Amino acid sequence: MKHYEVQKTYQQINEKIRDGKVVVVTAEEIIDILKENGPVETAREVDVVTTGTFSPMCSSGAFINFGHSVPGIKAALLWIAILGPPKHVRKTP
Repeated sequence: MKHYEVQKTYQQINEKIRDGKVVVVTAEEIIDILKENGPVETAREVDVVTTGTFSPMCSSGAFINFGHSVPGIKAALLWIAILGPPKHVRKTP
């Protein structure tokens, strides 16, 4: 691990999650916390920053798991058919 003023491992953060002591903030909240406390104190206090969204963004991606086949295969190029929304989804004007 590189040397930083604040060092946390995944194991340490996972332990805090299990103990219910983890500090989680949103990407929006971290901005004000950084302005108020600076990067080092913020890194000491905050364990996880969530960046989730409910809508696709320009950097959205997907992982597709094909499972394991015999013999093994490697997908170098594939197409995904976009079939549109389910019938029960109403389009908004």
